Amino acid sequence: MLRIAVLGAGRIANIHAANVAAHPDATLVVVADPWREGVDGLAAQLGCEAAYDCAAVLSRDDIDAVVIGTPTDTHIDLLLAAVSQGKAVLCEKPIDLNFAKARAAAQAVEREGGKVMLGFNRRFDPDTLRLRQAIDAGQIGAVRQVIITSRDPGLAPRDYLAHSGGILRDMTIHDFDMARHLLGEEPIEVSAIASRLVDPSLAQIDDFDSVMVLLRTASGKQCHINCCREAVYGYDQRLEVSGAKGVLLTDNHRPSTLRHWNHEHTEALEPLQHFFLERYAEAYRNELGQFIQALSAGRALPTNMRDGLYALHLADCALESIKTGRMVEVNYAI
Repeated sequence: MLRIAVLGAGRIANIHAANVAAHPDATLVVVADPWREGVDGLAAQLGCEAAYDCAAVLSRDDIDAVVIGTPTDTHIDLLLAAVSQGKAVLCEKPIDLNFAKARAAAQAVEREGGKVMLGFNRRFDPDTLRLRQAIDAGQIGAVRQVIITSRDPGLAPRDYLAHSGGILRDMTIHDFDMARHLLGEEPIEVSAIASRLVDPSLAQIDDFDSVMVLLRTASGKQCHINCCREAVYGYDQRLEVSGAKGVLLTDNHRPSTLRHWNHEHTEALEPLQHFFLERYAEAYRNELGQFIQALSAGRALPTNMRDGLYALHLADCALESIKTGRMVEVNYAI
């Protein structure tokens, strides 16, 4: 049994804590967060201990691993403290909004030989797992192009957006990781454009709501990411991978596959799932499961600090491209 502490009591931490509590090979020992009301409610719901000092939890002998679901600006301090105490870590993305700080943290973890997995949960979505397996099995031959569509159902609260690090570091960072995962090669060039089509007042916080990004690898493979903060029809998440022998596609999820035909229409469907916590519920469960399995078997974790670092670097390159209007070369000497 892996004894796990979950740090945080917000919506992501609630998902992780429930998944830990339900996993047959893990024990949820404690949930920790300075927000007493949130911690107390979550601990009572899941039958574990409540604590209010995240750092203090990391030194406990009855904890083998921690899941970090706290605000981004706390990630580095908590994961480095956990590693120094010999704890394995599953940490939500991003490492930090500042690339230099994220790089220094990644280097420190590597020097310590720490076990840190970055929470790029979409890699563990059942559709994506099958898509990656099909690529590895050679079903479409050599990959040529990847198209990623990622649109939220609506703008997040303004206070969240103001502290998110911007659409590229907060939202599109998942798509940068997915591009690396599906292309099978590192992008070496980034070109991006951005607009404020949903809310022009985002200019006040120097952010955008609509972006398109092009990536190219050294061998010429291409990826197109289109990302928007608002899709009035629901949470839009689609993948397309084109290869020498065919194409693979994943589609959006709905509460059911029921279709309605009548004299007015012949293809009325239920709306798309409306939020990422619904759409990626199984991905979060699979992510935790692979974290636990890798630790139990002594295998390398499925994602690591470098994955987080490279995705953040691609986000920064895309932002530079938006600001300069030029294609930006990716520097992997980091």
